[in-house]
Amino acid sequence: MKNEIDENRLEEFMGRMIGYMTGSAVCYGIWLGDELGLYRGLAEAGPTSAGALAKSTGCHPRLVREWLDGQAAADLVQYEEDTDTYMLSPEATLALADDTSPVFTARAMNALGSFFMDIDKAKTAFRGNGALAWGEHHPLLFHGTEWLFRTGYRTYLPNEWIPALEGVKAKLEAGAKVADVGCGHGASVVVMAEAFPNSRFVGFDYHRPSIETAIERAEEAGVQGRATFELTTAKDYPGRFDLICFFDCLHDMGDPVGVASYALEHLEPDGTVLLVEPFALDSRAANLEDNPMAALLYNASSSICVPNSLSQEVGLGLGAQAGEERLREVFQAAGFTRFRRAAQTPLNLILEAKP
Repeated sequence: MKNEIDENRLEEFMGRMIGYMTGSAVCYGIWLGDELGLYRGLAEAGPTSAGALAKSTGCHPRLVREWLDGQAAADLVQYEEDTDTYMLSPEATLALADDTSPVFTARAMNALGSFFMDIDKAKTAFRGNGALAWGEHHPLLFHGTEWLFRTGYRTYLPNEWIPALEGVKAKLEAGAKVADVGCGHGASVVVMAEAFPNSRFVGFDYHRPSIETAIERAEEAGVQGRATFELTTAKDYPGRFDLICFFDCLHDMGDPVGVASYALEHLEPDGTVLLVEPFALDSRAANLEDNPMAALLYNASSSICVPNSLSQEVGLGLGAQAGEERLREVFQAAGFTRFRRAAQTPLNLILEAKP
């Protein structure tokens, strides 16, 4: 019968539903723990009681106890029954308490929080023309996005991604001009400016609050002399560059072919485009089946990336799961003759385009 229910399959499906609900609640707890300094307090104290952690962080002891038990139930925090104490493992400390580590993830939960805060705007986009500009989202999205990618940029950008590009590392070491288009809070600009002091870097973005934050980040890092930022669009920035970078942003743009074509016009003859995009497989079926990031990125793309593209001219709507072959078509249409995958991580494709 058409409506016959398989009880075993229903039970499995509901198990997945409970798992997703649990995951969202745990992400909220991670966000809260980072905001309150609870993870940092645990990391500094070692094995500690709920009361001691509450005192050291200035939080209510009963609420801290409940939060800790939620963290222990999620297997993020370790609980020792005999001593009634909690602690972070060295691995959990890297992910949750040490914001200088290459795997720090806790602060990226801000972006997930913004999804829920912006649901009415997303509903309006779904029921209307599909448009929702980046700058119309809750500021938590910008903060969370910075921290989602910041640790990866610090880990991979100077040590693996730049060396994977043809001749680029030597240029940056000697002194080159670099543009970061769609720079956001400037995390990638700061990383490159720290690693290559002989080069000069300019971050471009059309979102004024992000440019203001990027300037602050450069000052905090002490690289403001070689890292500057300008408010402009991806088809209006001035100058010619040895390297033009797009970090996790091209798919958000309304006219990626036009943006790539403009980059070609502003690239030195032997210059390079570094394109960093979310990891995706080329076949939709393969992506849905074999890409562990697909569920997260398609959901984010439906409410953030594609609506932003649809809010701009052309409105191509590539989305966060465009994949290498679709991106290759964009750059070929823009006039580039060489395009290859230079590297990859579980989160990103690192692509090189040359005239």
